[in-house]
Amino acid sequence: MPLVRPFAALRPAPGRATEIIAPPYDVLNTAEARALAQNKPWSFLHISKPEIDLPEGTDPYAPEVYAKAAQNLADMIAAGVLQRDGQPCYYVYRLVMDGRSQVGLVASASVAAYDSHRIRRHEFTRPDKEDDRVRQIDALNAQTGPVLLAYPDAPAVDAILAEVSAGTPEADAVAESGVRHTLWVVRDARTIAELTGHFEALPALYIADGHHRSAAASRIAAARRTSDAEADHEYFLAVMFPYHQMRILDYNRLIRDLQGLDEAEFLNRVADRFDIEASADPVHPAKPGEFGLYLGGRWRRLNIHSHLIPQDPVGRLDVSLLHAYLIEPILGIADARRDKRIDFVGGIRGLGELERRVDSGEMVLAFSLYPTRMQDLMAVADVGEVMPPKSTWFEPKLADGMVSHVIV
Repeated sequence: MPLVRPFAALRPAPGRATEIIAPPYDVLNTAEARALAQNKPWSFLHISKPEIDLPEGTDPYAPEVYAKAAQNLADMIAAGVLQRDGQPCYYVYRLVMDGRSQVGLVASASVAAYDSHRIRRHEFTRPDKEDDRVRQIDALNAQTGPVLLAYPDAPAVDAILAEVSAGTPEADAVAESGVRHTLWVVRDARTIAELTGHFEALPALYIADGHHRSAAASRIAAARRTSDAEADHEYFLAVMFPYHQMRILDYNRLIRDLQGLDEAEFLNRVADRFDIEASADPVHPAKPGEFGLYLGGRWRRLNIHSHLIPQDPVGRLDVSLLHAYLIEPILGIADARRDKRIDFVGGIRGLGELERRVDSGEMVLAFSLYPTRMQDLMAVADVGEVMPPKSTWFEPKLADGMVSHVIV
């Protein structure tokens, strides 16, 4: 089975992408989705967040929600708003945010490669979130949320994607976030064969975002498996970008209290493991091992003592260092996944959001972090380990609705 292969995508009819594409299902709550989809009958939120079309208070995991998603999808196909290509194709997908672009390939990726860890993960999944995606895929007989993958150095692939994306696109839409989403279709048999061969030569692909979607696809494949190893359900929807184009933003921390310490005691304990320097400006860490601390209306720059940094791929991550040498031993937060005293803010919101929440009294202190690097994520995945919670925040996000993968 090839690592990736072309497929006949279900995608917006010509000229309809702008009114269809929507943010990923997991970045909006129900109220936000309902507001965003108002007066937009063809918004993909009617498929990815179908509870918005049912009475307020409906359990988003109720059977009627998944049934509504299936009905909405069928309605969009019947109306001709979504159309399926007549032959298997690859698709080139470009994202442009703040003048910065990244160009990747849309393909169906092998579940067998995922199961054998050739498509490598770096996060644990939650059973309840997996169950939700399984029920969604089962109801739709389609995967509508793409898995974001990174591929290692492959200059030949980069060159093909650059050549294709220099042509006339078949879909071009600017989302409400301001991100531009552009799609080209690759129908040429020779180009398809070249791309398949180049990916087959790669040692691995890396999940950047979409661990629950890929895990759900694996479960669907196992449940539907027959003697046909090439069945559509043996593959999942993926968009693959070169790792060097992908952008990870900082994922910052907020803490509700000082664990009974006063400010001076807290800073004295921090100084045992970090150099502390006052800063007149908000601290955007400039290198690994450097952190910003906002406490008492003042910013400070922290640098961890270098001898404390281990060599193992997980332990040397900044999120691991901050937790191991400050958040757990000084602030008493052992389980960052469940402890209500800690919260997380993606760097897309800026350092002003940290200041606002501390100054309001909701939180007592905040930490700004240097963004996790793609090579660090790949190193963790290569050794079969997982990263600490809230280690990566990828921007820009892929749009739901631009491409879907039918599995019947």
